[in-house]
Amino acid sequence: MLTSRLVEVEASIDAVYEQACEMGWTDGLPVIPPTEERVRPFVDYLKRDPAEVIAKIPPNLGAAAIEKIAINAVMAGCRPEYMPVLLAAVRAMVEPEFNLTGIQPTTGPVAPFLLINGPIRSRLGINCGANALGPGCHANATVGRALRFILVNVGGALPGTVDKAALGQPGKYTMCLGENEEASPWEPLHVERGLAPELSAVTAVAANSTHNIDVASNNVETILAVMIDSLACLGQSNRFHRVNFSEQTLIINPGHASVLARGGFSKQELKEYLRQRARIPLDCFPPEVAELLVSCPGRVIDNKVVMWLKPEDLVVIVAGEAGIHSTFVPSWANSKSVTKTIS
Repeated sequence: MLTSRLVEVEASIDAVYEQACEMGWTDGLPVIPPTEERVRPFVDYLKRDPAEVIAKIPPNLGAAAIEKIAINAVMAGCRPEYMPVLLAAVRAMVEPEFNLTGIQPTTGPVAPFLLINGPIRSRLGINCGANALGPGCHANATVGRALRFILVNVGGALPGTVDKAALGQPGKYTMCLGENEEASPWEPLHVERGLAPELSAVTAVAANSTHNIDVASNNVETILAVMIDSLACLGQSNRFHRVNFSEQTLIINPGHASVLARGGFSKQELKEYLRQRARIPLDCFPPEVAELLVSCPGRVIDNKVVMWLKPEDLVVIVAGEAGIHSTFVPSWANSKSVTKTIS
């Protein structure tokens, strides 16, 4: 049986919307009323106990039971078949290295960014190509939105009270896409992380706003030069942290990826190439900051500040449509991405 508290509301969309806004259940947009008739198919899809707790969501350590996840999925507009993705995403976000405890109340514009791999992309219609980070795809939009609802309604991260984001960003509404594995010259992210190609997986990244990389060129050196300049950005969190490094995310469109692969770059070689060159001159920092950076082993090399220490700290996926636009996603400096299988 479902055990969540029932709230009686007038049977109209307007009344439900007003109630959701008043209670802080929504992101400000209308929601689907989570009636028992709507929630039940989401729970039944998993064939598991609705009271089973998948994780405790900080800061309130609210119990993300299957029933609670289903309620938020309904409100966000999901379909029942999206539930396994949400369960895997929740499990990824509560791993210690993701540091959801720090993400929920931070003043930075941090959003959970979901990268989807494997066969489930086609089964659910997850957009991996044109406009994959934009509007228009039911699965991308509602899965990311449901995750935000879980962070607020189960974890307690109400904007302006617990969520202290100074400005925020649109990705805090929803941020989810699939890797365009079919158009990639390299192994997909979940395979790179040790999973079989036939498995499906979700990777959670603590993402700041996206940064467009506009390169209208088929020249390897030109593409790399613009990427290096974008990655070595003074505005990103990794520029000044002495010890805590996040993983940076680079989303390469299939056209740029093809040019780089034809130029002889494997994914690992590309990561190492960028790591060695995407650095900021030490004299760009105030003296007191520069002194702290120098005192951290490996942080400054040849009077240049390193943006990440190891090649694997740059997450590289191929997504979008072939063209001139790739994307850099700076991350929060106290988080590591986590990959979980979807079952």
